[in-house]
Amino acid sequence: MASVNFMVLPGVYAPQEDTALLTGALSDESLPPAASVLDVGTGTGALAVAAARRGARVTAVDVSWRAVCAARVNAARSGVRIRVRHGNLFTPVRGETFDLVLANPPYVPAPAGGRRPRGAARAWDAGHDGRMVLDRICREAPALLRPGGVLLLVQSALSDPERTVGHLREAGLKAAVTRRRRIAFGPVVRGRERWLRQRGLLSLAENEEELVVVRAEQPV
Repeated sequence: MASVNFMVLPGVYAPQEDTALLTGALSDESLPPAASVLDVGTGTGALAVAAARRGARVTAVDVSWRAVCAARVNAARSGVRIRVRHGNLFTPVRGETFDLVLANPPYVPAPAGGRRPRGAARAWDAGHDGRMVLDRICREAPALLRPGGVLLLVQSALSDPERTVGHLREAGLKAAVTRRRRIAFGPVVRGRERWLRQRGLLSLAENEEELVVVRAEQPV
């Protein structure tokens, strides 16, 4: 990922620590030949490019037209072929199945949790508990996985990874947290740090955010 100078358009989520953490999890996966991979919420296309470089047939989806444009340009600049679709989460790939689904969804709890985020905030604001999109992924992703297929999802500890694992297990998948990384607060978390502490999502002693990767596998 670091070797590519990705184009980042205004309002498109730039590759950050969560992208790097998920890229590392992707590198651990042994993909079948010509694997079919879905990168949902692709942003600049960084994860989609990483998968395509391994010979996968990649579909990337984003609700932002600017992200769709950025992903297409970055794929071309990286010398890989990626099918990029505009749409809300899994809607553009209804009826398709994949060997691997990658997801870096919005996951930061937001004070104005009842309102749909707009503009760039769509990349991080995820309702009062941070699970506006996570719960939908837990409901809908299992149907997109082929037997033996894998979902790799990155989220913050602020939005209850154990709930994610529980929902995926209830759907019949083998699920667990496989990677963790603590990072300094970014501008979004810093801007609502007091609110997060008041809600008990951050303790008074915490001065870092924990990111995790959840891996879930469809039984064969």
